[in-house]
Amino acid sequence: MEKANQTSPAGFILLGLSAHPRLEKTFFVLILSMYLVTLLGNRVLILVTILDFRLHKPMYFFLRNLSLPDICYTASSVPLVLDGFLAPQETISFSTCAVQMFLSFAMAGTECVLLSMMAFDHYMATCNPLRYPAVMSKAAYVPMAAGSWAIGGAASLVHTSLAILLPLCGDNIINHFTCEILAVLKLACAGISINVISMGVTNVIFLGVPVLFISASYVFIIATILRIPSAERRKKAFSTCSAHLTVVIIFYGTLFFMYGKPKSKHPLGVDKEDLSDKLIPLFYGVVTPMLNPIIYSLRNKDVKAAVRKLVSQKSFSQCCRRSLLWFSPPWKKGLQSLQLPF
Repeated sequence: MEKANQTSPAGFILLGLSAHPRLEKTFFVLILSMYLVTLLGNRVLILVTILDFRLHKPMYFFLRNLSLPDICYTASSVPLVLDGFLAPQETISFSTCAVQMFLSFAMAGTECVLLSMMAFDHYMATCNPLRYPAVMSKAAYVPMAAGSWAIGGAASLVHTSLAILLPLCGDNIINHFTCEILAVLKLACAGISINVISMGVTNVIFLGVPVLFISASYVFIIATILRIPSAERRKKAFSTCSAHLTVVIIFYGTLFFMYGKPKSKHPLGVDKEDLSDKLIPLFYGVVTPMLNPIIYSLRNKDVKAAVRKLVSQKSFSQCCRRSLLWFSPPWKKGLQSLQLPF
């Protein structure tokens, strides 16, 4: 590739669903609704795990940390997606694109490690209940959560740095809703073998290893539960683990499908594949964060009781309004029309 065709981009153009204009209005309403539910649900989950002393346990500490990546990722990307539905041609600066790439990878990596930490917490609580207080003390679970954030951030910093150092070609048009790193790599003029290798290593670390660890943990957990003589206690034990297992299946299933699905070689399949390449990350970035607090709230009696207690308080309405404003940064001027009169 000639150097004349290489660019030092000042910004990028995001195509979004411009090739499917009939879907834009429908997706705008759906994504906006899910975005508000995500912010409210995760904010409430964080509040109840902080305010209710009955929830000051390792499991709920990890759950609080699991809600933070969902809030950070959606607040940094979804407003831009919504603005793209309103603007005929959405543009994004190079620095904002880099921040989006970093946050998306960092939050995904952090969540992968946190889910495996939560599996270990369930394993200790179910298989070794007598040792649980000593092993899962505050001196243990706080560094575990901090390590999850550090590992996710470090891996994201490596991938983002490798991506932004690549020379880019063409008109800097990203065929995606946001600056998803795989879409940005398609603009590279130089070879991306280092990026591909590092991505493969990261997939093993953040996808392969945690899935094996979680699977092994649940083999022991299920074996232990099946040995419980009381049917009521077995049902309670399964109910405690079912919420985490449901979130794991949805989260990892989406990631595996997003990064591991084969590419279509048939010319007629390119358009469908292009649309799926956009909608799958959108599902991961919007639907999964919305489902997490709903799943944990519906499957956990303690959380439901804490939520009912919080809702009954007079200050709840004011807290909800502040939380929506707190986690709704106006990334673009076009988003000012989206601000709700809270």
